[in-house]
Amino acid sequence: MEIEITSLLTGTDQQLEFNQPIDIPKEYYQNTDIKALQNVVGKGHLLLDGEEFRLQVDVSGEMILTDAISLEEEKYPFTCEVIEKVPIKPEKMKNTLDITEILWQNIMLEVPLRFTTVDDYSKYQGDGWKLTSEEELKVENNPFNDLKKMMGGE
Repeated sequence: MEIEITSLLTGTDQQLEFNQPIDIPKEYYQNTDIKALQNVVGKGHLLLDGEEFRLQVDVSGEMILTDAISLEEEKYPFTCEVIEKVPIKPEKMKNTLDITEILWQNIMLEVPLRFTTVDDYSKYQGDGWKLTSEEELKVENNPFNDLKKMMGGE
């Protein structure tokens, strides 16, 4: 996402407001848990503060992630607030400021460690095994409960 900063640098504007779609290149999330990004939008402002830009953006959209249980691709909505200070680099000064890398780093912080939409575990069973939830493990006759009692655990 590139922002036209000429009006800030010339002093015409004190602050730039924006609300636009964000296109994160596929190369960014190629080797991550994210399969795709959809409907990603950035709404915020940019202002010049001395020798740096101050950026505040609210980013929202949907990640396509693999469900940890069903292994199907599911939509995962996310939002994040990005507040960054970006130094002005005169040697690399252009009329635009590319904030894609900053936004990408903050989007990556929103990826959950484990994601599932499965509520009914009964479909996930086979010959001699079945998938159970944490609640079922605590309630059912768990053979490890006896062991826990013998070891002095609760």
